[in-house]
Amino acid sequence: MLIRAARPAEAGSLSELAIRSKGHWGYDEAFMAACRDELSVAASEVARLRATVAEHDGRVLGFATLEGDPPEGCLGMLFVEPDAIGRGVGRLLFEHAVATAADLGFERLTIDADPNAEPFYLAMGATRIGATPSGSIPGRVLPLLAVTVADRRAR
Repeated sequence: MLIRAARPAEAGSLSELAIRSKGHWGYDEAFMAACRDELSVAASEVARLRATVAEHDGRVLGFATLEGDPPEGCLGMLFVEPDAIGRGVGRLLFEHAVATAADLGFERLTIDADPNAEPFYLAMGATRIGATPSGSIPGRVLPLLAVTVADRRAR
């Protein structure tokens, strides 16, 4: 599997991948429509978001974004094609994002996690530090997680 920088021309397909991945959890149409803007990646933002993709045999199976400036940033997005969930794509993207964060001097990354994805992030070594309001659904709160980059660097 190849992990590489996303290309601005891929922004639309990454946005659609995010929608498919979020939809994997069985959310209804109204919920998905409310999330569409938040799950979109603009071509002009790909570089600033430090978007990376996981590609296998020419097919993009997932992507992640590493946002902010050291010492603290966030893992803004991490989405995997539904048919690739459970095949290690998310793990590779997460580990790549943390390694990149270490190289850039980040000390900590926060994650506003979908409740269904929280077990994945906890298994990856993140810890729950609170809750944060959803950017899409009024009144909904999301698990707020953090990973200490220095801790991961030592592994």
